Amino acid sequence: MPDMRPPRPDAAPTDARPADPSSSAASPTDARPSNVARQGTTPADTPSSDTPQPILTASGVTAGYVPDLPILRDVSIAVAPASVTVIIGPNGAGKSTLIKAIAGLVPVSAGQVRHDGRDITNIAPHALADEAMAYVPQTDNIFRSLTIEENLALALRRAGKARKARLERLYETFPPLAAKRGEKAGALSGGQRQFLAVANALAVEPRLILMDEPSAGLSPMAAQEVLGMARDLTRQGVTILLVEQNVTQALKLADHCYILAEGRNQVDGKAAELLGDRVVADIYLGGKRARVTS
Repeated sequence: MPDMRPPRPDAAPTDARPADPSSSAASPTDARPSNVARQGTTPADTPSSDTPQPILTASGVTAGYVPDLPILRDVSIAVAPASVTVIIGPNGAGKSTLIKAIAGLVPVSAGQVRHDGRDITNIAPHALADEAMAYVPQTDNIFRSLTIEENLALALRRAGKARKARLERLYETFPPLAAKRGEKAGALSGGQRQFLAVANALAVEPRLILMDEPSAGLSPMAAQEVLGMARDLTRQGVTILLVEQNVTQALKLADHCYILAEGRNQVDGKAAELLGDRVVADIYLGGKRARVTS
């Protein structure tokens, strides 16, 4: 993939609206899995000297759609630069709410969100690009009635003289989009639509991309391609924070994982260790690991 690493953004992200939160909630049994951190480890604390400073931290975040009815309670995460961090957990755990709270789509009533050392708590969503960030919602993340080229033109509307060069880099990054640039976006396959959504996000040259369940509704092969694309982007210096239900595949590609339940941190640790932890699978992931074509 060509180098998409940005010096600073100069375009605005595509508008996005928050979806309704999940209504169900799981009640995992309190258990201490092996080789992973437990709630209360304060992941936003200053890392050791051999650990890179996180590019994103959420510290003690309480947030929800309705005042005085928080979905998240005192949640903390830290995301290392040029890495993939995945948030998983039972339905209704608050996973999507967390990523939307970071993106400014859900009000944060307590705690703090910091990106690249700056306080961005309750940032206006249209200001994400000014902070070298982009958000890719789970649904309604492209304009289906427009062509691929028209979608990208909207994403590049503030790129100025750099527009043409950026457009060509995006087509180099996603060859299937280049081959169909004149076709309606709604005619794309599910995986290709997700590629276009990410291409729209990359148009603002972000350092950090927030993705909400990018593989939802995709075939196993398409899901593998989309999640593999996220891994590829980190090799270009882009940081990925994603919510994902495709647990096994996400843990295979991610560097770090946070498991939420009932709106709180339950477990966090290296993704590879969580993938092999039986207690995590039994207690926090519904008793079995998701089956994904490898």
